[in-house]
Amino acid sequence: MTDVVLWHIEVSHYNEKARWALDYKGIPHVRKAPLPGLTGLWSGVLTRGKSRRVPVLRLDGRIVHDSTAIIAALEERQPDPPLYPADPADRARALALEDFFDEDLAPHMRSFMFAHTLRSADGMADALLPNASPTRRNLLRMSMPLIRPVVRSDLKASIKSEPEKRAKVLAAMDRLESELGPSGYLVGDSFTVADLAASALFTPLIAPPGRPYLPQNVAPEIQAFRAELEARPGGQYVHEMYRRHRGTSAEIAR
Repeated sequence: MTDVVLWHIEVSHYNEKARWALDYKGIPHVRKAPLPGLTGLWSGVLTRGKSRRVPVLRLDGRIVHDSTAIIAALEERQPDPPLYPADPADRARALALEDFFDEDLAPHMRSFMFAHTLRSADGMADALLPNASPTRRNLLRMSMPLIRPVVRSDLKASIKSEPEKRAKVLAAMDRLESELGPSGYLVGDSFTVADLAASALFTPLIAPPGRPYLPQNVAPEIQAFRAELEARPGGQYVHEMYRRHRGTSAEIAR
């Protein structure tokens, strides 16, 4: 029995950050995915009103929310294998890059994805419930008239702002490629939180095979942008980080 429980959204890139850290450190944990529409309620109850978003982690009796705070808590609990560099200057740079990808990439990439995904009920069902039964997926499809405006407003996911979001994603890719060192990593000669954050947060737009919960049905506009990014050195880097370091899942049965 474990006291490590992760509440998550399967498709979410912020949640992928937390899952990857748990798996990278080999920490056995249970995963729970609330029904779409109930995520905010679950998070609000778990965090006592401090957050309405997941990931939320119960770690040895305490509640931690936000992917960055979750990684910091895991690093404190189990420093090996490390995600934070030992050198103070390298550590500061890795954390600064994590923050950049959290703030300057992830929200815009999410908005771009959902601006196109929201137009298709099947696409939304595939994104939000990739492993659900046909009954649950049908219920989601029927709920789309209610869900669509809420998601569009919450994530600022409109076709009108799509060019702006696309430009932000391209700028983040430019930054990633400018930061890559001769080692093939962002900081120093080994895999750090900077590599994990950059790689996780470029998904599911970039779709490395090792990324769990990838939606199978994506809009043509997403497919085209994905092909553009995966052809770049930064896209190849994301695939390589997943190939080298994503490893196996540490999830255990409920």
